Amino acid sequence: MDAFARTARTRVRRLPKRGHYDRETVHAVLDAGVICHVGYVIDGQPYVTPTCYWRDGDRLYWHGSSASRMLRQLRQGIPACVTVTHFDGLVLARSGFHHSVNYRSVMALGRARLVPDEAKAEALEHFVERLFPGRWAELRPPTGQEMKATTVVWMDLDEVSAKIRTGPPVDDEEDYALPVWAGILPVSSVCGAPEPDARLTPKTPLPAYLRGRATA
Repeated sequence: MDAFARTARTRVRRLPKRGHYDRETVHAVLDAGVICHVGYVIDGQPYVTPTCYWRDGDRLYWHGSSASRMLRQLRQGIPACVTVTHFDGLVLARSGFHHSVNYRSVMALGRARLVPDEAKAEALEHFVERLFPGRWAELRPPTGQEMKATTVVWMDLDEVSAKIRTGPPVDDEEDYALPVWAGILPVSSVCGAPEPDARLTPKTPLPAYLRGRATA
């Protein structure tokens, strides 16, 4: 199937034309990001925790310390809501009411599952390789104690939708004649030039996967 099923919980109700349910769009928004926000409830108290994530097929993965309260709770299968948002621009209209922002976002609902010990290293390799292809083979292998201290969970992309706004402001028709500047102020995230560690071994070359990343 090329699209996720629309459910009562994921159907975009406010400005439904901005809703997207096709896999291509949802995957593209997820793959463009690194940080997600995980929402969950413990003893009636809502929490939202930012963390790094990665996608493999129709599954989202994230990891953290085995002592993490979030992960200890999520591994029990409590409901979770994961969101990813990209801020693409400020939209200036001719009235305050119609000012807006351009953005790309995804919301996924589900229950996280624990990645078993024997599969953790492979899952973490996918995370590193997604960002820096070829780096995992260069690294010192993780020790048993490091793996014990790390928890990895996954959640199926089952109930999921994207919501996107692009384009110029949409003003009331009579306001277009007003002598007020209107348009878009684009916003983007870029990588800076790599900054070597002060204790880098002399003559260690810059890896190929970092060359040119300053404009990625």
